[in-house]
Order: sequence, then structure tokens, then C-alpha cells
Amino acid sequence: MNPQKLDMYLTRLFQQRGYPGMTVCIRGPQGIYFEKALGYRSLQPRIPADMDTVFGIASMSKSITALACCILEAEGKMSLEDPVVKYFPDLHIPGTPDQWLTVETLATHRSGLPPMEPLEWSIAMNSRERDSLWYREMRRTAPNPMNRIEQIVEYISAGNYVPLGAPGEMMSYSNEGYALLSYIVDQAAGIPLEQFLRQRIFEPLGMKRTVLDVDAGEARILSGGNITSLFERDAAGALVWDDNWSILPPFRGCGCVKSTARDMAAYYQMLSQGGLWQGKQVIPAQAVERLVGSAFPLRSKPVYCLGLEKRLLEGRTLCQHSGGLHGVSTIGGFLDGGWAVTVLCNEGDLDMEEFLWVCLNDLLELPLDTRHPWAVPNGQTFRQPEMLCGRYLCHEGLTAHCVVTWEDGLLKADYQDRKTVLHWCGKNVFAALDAADPEKRVSTLQFYLREGKAWCVRCGSRVYQLARP
Repeated sequence: MNPQKLDMYLTRLFQQRGYPGMTVCIRGPQGIYFEKALGYRSLQPRIPADMDTVFGIASMSKSITALACCILEAEGKMSLEDPVVKYFPDLHIPGTPDQWLTVETLATHRSGLPPMEPLEWSIAMNSRERDSLWYREMRRTAPNPMNRIEQIVEYISAGNYVPLGAPGEMMSYSNEGYALLSYIVDQAAGIPLEQFLRQRIFEPLGMKRTVLDVDAGEARILSGGNITSLFERDAAGALVWDDNWSILPPFRGCGCVKSTARDMAAYYQMLSQGGLWQGKQVIPAQAVERLVGSAFPLRSKPVYCLGLEKRLLEGRTLCQHSGGLHGVSTIGGFLDGGWAVTVLCNEGDLDMEEFLWVCLNDLLELPLDTRHPWAVPNGQTFRQPEMLCGRYLCHEGLTAHCVVTWEDGLLKADYQDRKTVLHWCGKNVFAALDAADPEKRVSTLQFYLREGKAWCVRCGSRVYQLARP
């Protein structure tokens, strides 16, 4: 472990990437081990980011919402085995017995729901957005303002999609599931999720610069103005910015927490310590065990627990999650033994995993540029590629394509308009490497077969279904 070397490496990597602003915090058993603020929170005027700057954390919010469910279960106020219709009597998934869908299958993204449009509709209908093809199409196709949970329940129940299977069978990331969880907490706790998180998680952990709010209004007040602007790249690659936070009212606990790297590192360290914080049991140990514990296998291939992904890394247990929205790219998590890492960036559409790996490499005393992909090409040829060829679709926002072909002795995929070559890693897993730069991993693909033909492919965490003829 060498914090000085880590500081120099992170600074150089940040400058190479050209990002506007970032904060990094690592906590260990003795407290803050390393922290660093890089770049700017504002360019007009030019104001540097610091460790008190509030960022969005987007989908890192999910484990906080899931932990609320686990606390309520530990207190006997609800059960993760509760059928969702207990809280939403009008909710139905076509072809699925109503009582099969449970709180737990929502929290583990195993509800059977495929990727769908409501979150993107909600952002487009309720936020100030720049004009774009995505914005125009989302506004055109949205059936309603998507500003109430009842509208999401109605859309799911209408069944204008093909389910992935029965609850529990297939994991596919579902923002809609976590929207429902937000309102389940409201009912089980008897107070709004926002109040429950503040009283039961944020205040006990001293997370004084953390809040769940939909429009960043409370975050601006809480931060005293030390809140980041939001950056993106235009079509020419130039950096543009605004202060227009994504507003997605029904998706409160799905992605609307604002926080600092310090606060989130404290949260993750508490989880690593089984609910202990500064010698006090601030969260029931059984709630943390329910969140990421022994019910979920520990192996090199990640498994999605309740709001966190768990895997074996260099003989250690790692739990992590990333997040992304307009002007938000984040990642954070913890290693066993009381270590926690958080990386928050104020530019959207970025992959922060390389920064997380650098921090973990320092803690694990590995070369700082060590990569940790769980799926590694085995150098062998997959013998029946025709079973996998086809056009697969994902309807989360604008329709995304993954077109798999067998050409010139290579299995290829045109994935979200990026040309890739698929390298077999064993069983149903393939690494999708950039066709022009094989050092760049674009995604990891997992195929699933029925009657000798792939019917879907999981690209990252989303399941794309084979297009109907």
C-alpha cells in the first residue's frame, strides 16, 4: 500500500481521460486512508471540486433502498418474501401468478421484467433536456408524464412486452423494480423513504451531506452551494455543461441520492463491518447479512445480491455498484476487512471501473494497472456459433441492438453500433472486444438457449431478446 504512488497514478489517469471533476475516498479500519479531489465542480466560474462537493450517485442509490427493506424485515415490519401485490394489488406481469413476484425478486433484478422504457420516459417528460433524437423520441412515445408510481404499475400490467420468464429465473437489471421498492418502503415503514433513509441510515452514519431528493433542491441547500454542475460531451466531443439534474419522480430510491465520496465511503465501510460504525451497531447485523450475505454465492463470476454485485477478487470478497445519469458517473463498494472505496465523477456516460480497480490494486498490493475482468478468453474456438447468431433487442429508451454474426471464421457482434469480436470464455460467456482495438473490452455477453437456439443474450446486466421474425 502506497498512498503517494496512488495519488500520482490517479492524478495522471484523470488528466489523461480529460474528465471535468472527480472525488475519490478510501476508508479503512483506522479511518480515511486516502482521499483526493480532482478537477472542477464548475467551469463558469471555474471552481475546483473538493471533498465536500456533492455529486449525484445515480444507481448507487439502489443498495440504500434495498438496505431499508432489510432493516424493516429485521424489525418484523415486512418480509422480502412478501408478494408485491400486498403493496400494489393492481400489479400484474402477463403469464405470471401474481403472488410469485416478491420483494426479493424485485431487489435482485429477477422479477422477469425485461428492460423497458418508463425510466427514460420519466426523465424526458420531467427534466430540462437538450434537444436530441433520444429526447424527441421519448417525448413522442411516452404514454403519460410518468411522474407517478401508478403509471408505472399500469404500464407493467398492460403487458406490452415479453417477460423473461417466471420470477427468480433470469436476472436482468430493472429500474422499474426499484421504483416499486421505493413505495413498498413507504408503506412498510409508515413514513416516506426519504425520511426513513435520513433517520435510519444517513444520520446514524454522520452522512451530513447526503440526501434523497428528486430535483436536487434539498441537495443545493444541504451543500451550501457546493454542488457540482453536470457535464456531457456533444456530438463533436466537446465538453458541455448545465445544472439541470435528471428528474424522475417515481424512481426516487432507484437513482436520486446525492452525496459525497466521504459519505458514501462511510456507508460502504459500515456494510463491510456488518452494520458497525465507530464501535456502534447502527444497522442490524441481520439486515446487512440479508443484503449481501451467505445466501449469495461467492465466486469469481459476479452475482447480484440486493442492490450490490458480489464477487471473489484475489481471495477477498468485493461488493460494488456503479451509477450513471446525466452528468453522473460513479462507482463504489467495499472489500471484506473494513475497506471501502467511492469514486464520483460529474461527467455522464463514463465507465468508472478502471478508477475503482486502481484503488483496489493499491489495497491488494498489486500493480496499479492490473485489470480484473471476471470473464477471460480461453483461446479456444466455439464450435457451434450458428446457435448464437441473430438480432437481439433491448427496449430501454431508444431500441438498442446486438447483432451477432459468423463472418470469416469469427463470431462478431455489432453491439450498440460498436463493432466487436466475441472471444469465448467458457460455457455461455463471451468477451466482446473492440474490433479495432482488441485491448478494449466493450462488454461481456452471456447467451441462453431454448431448443438449440439462443433466445436472448445478457449484455452486461441487461437481457436483449431475439427479435421476432
